[in-house]
Amino acid sequence: MSYELDSNLHILVTGGAGFIGSNLCETLLNNGNSVVCLDNFATGKRTNIAHLLGNKKFKLIEGDIRNAEQCREACSNVDFVLHQAALGSVPRSINDPVTSNEVNVSGFLNMLVAARDANVKRFIYAASSSTYGDSKKLPKIEDEIGKPLSPYAITKYVNELYAGIFSSTYGMETIGLRYFNVFGRKQDPDGAYAAVIPKFVMQLMKYESPVINGDGSYSRDFTYIDNVIQMNILAILANNKDAINTVYNVAYGERTDLNELVALLKNYLGEFDEKIRDVQVVHGDKRQGDVPHSLASIEKAKKLLGYNPQYNIINGLRESVEWYWENLK
Repeated sequence: MSYELDSNLHILVTGGAGFIGSNLCETLLNNGNSVVCLDNFATGKRTNIAHLLGNKKFKLIEGDIRNAEQCREACSNVDFVLHQAALGSVPRSINDPVTSNEVNVSGFLNMLVAARDANVKRFIYAASSSTYGDSKKLPKIEDEIGKPLSPYAITKYVNELYAGIFSSTYGMETIGLRYFNVFGRKQDPDGAYAAVIPKFVMQLMKYESPVINGDGSYSRDFTYIDNVIQMNILAILANNKDAINTVYNVAYGERTDLNELVALLKNYLGEFDEKIRDVQVVHGDKRQGDVPHSLASIEKAKKLLGYNPQYNIINGLRESVEWYWENLK
């Protein structure tokens, strides 16, 4: 997908070695933009950006958003910030709420201050569908949220509150993007807090039984990485005052339950290896802090940003499975 994005822009991507961040860095560099990547490699991977290091328009700053001076360095001479750096995962935040807060709240505030002081044109940040909390209403609409169900959800909601205050108090332009279960190439399948799709893919490729938390009826609005890239670029391009200083759902607008998800993965992986179709699924306990169902309304993004997601769960999973098979088998 091509965008009419000025190639002279200097853009900072925090968490630029992570799953979403590295895909953004790559897209922006392909557009001719100058890109600064700030990452401490706590969850980001050097392999995600290794092929970018030779590009003269790419600068890597190995630093931590908890360090205010490193945030200031990263924001120097930058037009836009795409703030992706965070400690994700609901279970991680339940196990270690203090570190999640330090990174996701204090680090976020450091970045806001650094961007403000550097006169950055716009601060675009990764928000989260976890902000909807215990709200049972479907689809999720931006201005109707519930109570948070995890420390992680609290941190991401606080981000939105801080962004709103910096907009109203300091005149900063901010846009929050509430990501809904993003998946795709470069998403890490390893570790205790791996996302469900890459984790299931790797287990199935090893003929291991994927463990579904609960009966598999929980559903998600799974969102392919290219839809997320589109939204970040549209947030840069936004020039209507009604489109800035607000938050948007970033999703496809359909939901898939976990039983359906595993069936699709077994089918697509089975095209590479027939034996995968025979791998059995195991059901475990429900996971603490999990939201039962998530489905986004994307009408606001369509109306104000011209968002037009190109990848549903079917073609997104096909591309993802092919990438994992080629790169990690």
